[in-house]
Amino acid sequence: MSAQDLPPPAPRPPLPDNEAERLAALRATRLLDTPREQAFDDLVALATAVTGASMAAVSLIDAERQWFKAAFGFDACETPRDIAFCAHTILDPRHMLVVEDATRDPRFARNPVVTGEMGIRFYAGVPLVDAEGNALGSLCVFDQHPRKLGEREAAALRALARQAAFLIELRRTTEALNLQMRERAWYQQQLLHYSQLLEAQNADLALQTRTDQLTGLPNRRGYGELMGAALGHAEEEGTPLSVAIVDLDHFKNINDSLGHPEGDRVLVRVAQVLAEQMKDVGLAARYGGEEFAPLLPATGLEQAREHCHAVCDAVAAMDDCSGVTVSIGVAQWQPGELPGQALSRADAALYRAKLGGRNRVELAS
Repeated sequence: MSAQDLPPPAPRPPLPDNEAERLAALRATRLLDTPREQAFDDLVALATAVTGASMAAVSLIDAERQWFKAAFGFDACETPRDIAFCAHTILDPRHMLVVEDATRDPRFARNPVVTGEMGIRFYAGVPLVDAEGNALGSLCVFDQHPRKLGEREAAALRALARQAAFLIELRRTTEALNLQMRERAWYQQQLLHYSQLLEAQNADLALQTRTDQLTGLPNRRGYGELMGAALGHAEEEGTPLSVAIVDLDHFKNINDSLGHPEGDRVLVRVAQVLAEQMKDVGLAARYGGEEFAPLLPATGLEQAREHCHAVCDAVAAMDDCSGVTVSIGVAQWQPGELPGQALSRADAALYRAKLGGRNRVELAS
């Protein structure tokens, strides 16, 4: 192949206007080429979980390279800065960079990580900005398939990036403190300040990992923790505990005929109805897909059936979701039974409700 036949190189990302100050701030963190740390690894794992992307990284942009403090879904430790998507992200410290399909973006279409083995198509990166406004790198997710980033996913990614920036700021502060150990009062004040910031951020992260981004209900993980607490209380107090599985009837038809945005709207409305019906009775979680899981503490089987009938009626009566119905299976937890066993019996009852014509409640044996 002659030189004329070779594809033109990918355009080199420009340098930020404050490149010298930015590099000085980055070096001051003393993070480059340090070992992996669990706190950063947790952030990239959460980033893939909340966005559905297959890969994520905490990327720091050095003078000639992109170095990964944390990486999930790939093995590279660093790449040349010239081909780093994150080198473009730091150009605007105030905004997230989203590339839905890199093959259609002139900045990246000829990039080796797009045309080569990695085959990157989707990228979303949030700048990691320090207290002086220097973009040191980014928290980013990427995938080998084109896709869009929803508003809730983007909000979650920004929250994780704030946590990463706080960790980096804490590292830089710690390094500065090591040089000023004689100023004890200042040291203690700064340490307390950043500890409080991290504590607040960790509380936000804990809530996100237990909440369904679409409906705002507890997710499956959150439901498991709540059920464990309710089961312990039922054992201690000798009170009944009932569980249910709620499934939207013919939900696939909604997605196929009206589209996934309409399907999401229906899920949100059903979640609102469930939350209203469970108020002062128990709670409901999104168990997965179109399934929800009410939890009814201090409630026997027959009383639980009455509440679930009310749920069926309320869903069927929704004016803005005409024709939507649900089927429900209900089970009462038995002493000595594992949580999963009660849910399995409720699921079997749900199956009978489906076979029996849908839009109905069935009790587990």
